[in-house]
Amino acid sequence: MDVRAAVAFEAGKPLQIETVQLEGPKAFEVLLEIKATGICHTDEFTLSGADPEGLFPAILGHEGAGIVVDIGPGVTSVKKGDHVIPLYTPECRQCPSCLSRKTNLCTAIRGTQGKGLMPDSTSRFSFGGKPVFHYMGCSTFANFTVLPEIAVAKIREDAPFEKACYIGCGVTTGVGAVVNTAKVEIGATSIVFGLGGIGLNVIQGLRLAGADMIIGVDINPSRKEWGERFGMTHFVNPKEVEGDLVAYLVNLTKRGADQIGGADYTFDCTGNTTVMRQALEASHRGWGQSIIIGVAGAGKEISTRPFQLVTGRVWKGTAFGGARGRTDVPKIVDWYMEGKIEIDPMITHLLPLEDINRGFDLMHSGESIRSVVVY
Repeated sequence: MDVRAAVAFEAGKPLQIETVQLEGPKAFEVLLEIKATGICHTDEFTLSGADPEGLFPAILGHEGAGIVVDIGPGVTSVKKGDHVIPLYTPECRQCPSCLSRKTNLCTAIRGTQGKGLMPDSTSRFSFGGKPVFHYMGCSTFANFTVLPEIAVAKIREDAPFEKACYIGCGVTTGVGAVVNTAKVEIGATSIVFGLGGIGLNVIQGLRLAGADMIIGVDINPSRKEWGERFGMTHFVNPKEVEGDLVAYLVNLTKRGADQIGGADYTFDCTGNTTVMRQALEASHRGWGQSIIIGVAGAGKEISTRPFQLVTGRVWKGTAFGGARGRTDVPKIVDWYMEGKIEIDPMITHLLPLEDINRGFDLMHSGESIRSVVVY
């Protein structure tokens, strides 16, 4: 079938709107009509050429919501007409990783997904008779796409697509890093580095968990108002700090009899390895946890003095907020619909597919929190 898609033909170039061909679902696959898709920094990371796993030509996009329009043989967990969110982190519930209950990183289709292919090692997309790669197993920058059954989460039908799509990445990654990875407790102190789409969701996750002090750190002064809107209690602009930022933050977190200072939990949402070190060293001696969410460029390495870790600080990474997609994503949709978390204010721009490159421009300029393409 013919579908409309924004195709990334090569790194560093704008996406091109084309009519591409999409083959229907094979066994254990589903065909989705994508109704809305968010534009995420991870898409930009790959499009820029910094992603070591980036493949071209490809149809990017991994933060979507839509409707099942067809199913392949063997599919039992969803049916035609179901509303779903595509999952770049699937949940097969059968692989050693899923069965361990220690991680959300399902390995069932990792080998082919990382190569831009479906589980049978072929692509369902083509253009001009030549294959086009899938992206993160999703390719939501097309109005129709095919995914494995284990990579779609069935959600309630009253959730608006242009809001629910954000749960496919940004919301779940941020909120999940708090509740699943860090397991933040009531009364905790916290620092969030980078108040973009992920960072703001970390902040509202901290508010949901009952954190006491929530410090936001960003060089963009306009993010102060955004952070406060979602529960931030203190704002720090590194450009306005005299001297060492870490020392300033440690001093800021000193409370009562605790004169050591440092946050119980810190979160890096920037992908900047220097900031990752600052986040670790701003966590509390003896028990501080620093969660790395941001994705660094190819070849980048993190470093710190071993003393920082020997004295009890912990570095943790998280992917998709530690969420098990088919199990947890429907719950987060419920949280949104029940008013426990906010999404609407963060959807700052709605765009047609033809304006998708403008969405990337808005991201670069810091004008948007999340731009969403509506089909």
